[in-house]
Amino acid sequence: MRNIVHRHLGKMVAGTTIAVAGTAVMVAVTLPGTAGADDSGTRAGQSAPQAAGAAGAAGAGEAAAGSGRAVPPGVVEAAPAEGQQGEGRDPLTDDELQRAEKIALSRQLFRSSESVDGDRGPQPLGVDLAEPEADEVGRPDAPRRADVTFYDYRDDTLVTRTVDLGTGKVVATGTQHGVQPPLSRAEKAEAAGLLIADPLGSGLKADYKDATGKALTSPDQLQLSGAVYRAAPGAQPAALDQCGEHRCVRLFPKVKNGPWVDARQLVIDLSARKVARIDR
Repeated sequence: MRNIVHRHLGKMVAGTTIAVAGTAVMVAVTLPGTAGADDSGTRAGQSAPQAAGAAGAAGAGEAAAGSGRAVPPGVVEAAPAEGQQGEGRDPLTDDELQRAEKIALSRQLFRSSESVDGDRGPQPLGVDLAEPEADEVGRPDAPRRADVTFYDYRDDTLVTRTVDLGTGKVVATGTQHGVQPPLSRAEKAEAAGLLIADPLGSGLKADYKDATGKALTSPDQLQLSGAVYRAAPGAQPAALDQCGEHRCVRLFPKVKNGPWVDARQLVIDLSARKVARIDR
């Protein structure tokens, strides 16, 4: 199996440098979460503390079974109740996050915009506590507002709507072109889906097959990190020249409980729904 894996992946990530080879090869730099990658997907690949912990848990289970006592299930303590409305500069509560997004998404905005997967309505990106106005700083009674951001794939527009959480009204709306904030989880999943379906994703699928023995058919089989890609003059094929105006993604996929895969040469244009290769 290890000889087969070398064909596409090089080596599973176990340090800061590894060999690289193949169409979509293993990352040769340290990537986020590398320490969580299992070298084999089996207990034999675990570190000594992991193996010892697993053995201890198994021994405890055997002892309980031998004594005829059932092992009690784990108990997860419930999170404390969260108030519906925060105060001052407190972080937004879950209720405030939901209310702000619902208020910001007016019927007109919903009907006139498009999400990353082509459905009606803009793509939600995030909700943040809005900064107070200059004359409101330090005031205990300052209005509590939230900035809600969406990306409209219909015309590549970033839409920011400010919601007054006290009155429940939108108090400001701004639109920008060529502004690319960090990607949402849904956008990274859509980018992975486009890559898997594209001929340029064949190397990624081959690497996944070698690492797991299974076919890669869905983004749900991967852990996904990613970054916005912007075009630089002459640095990419013409198919990616609009990246920056278009929303484009470089993915850093990871086999779940396994290695990272280097797909940095592949860029997914979410606006045009195309995949292209660049030279590093």
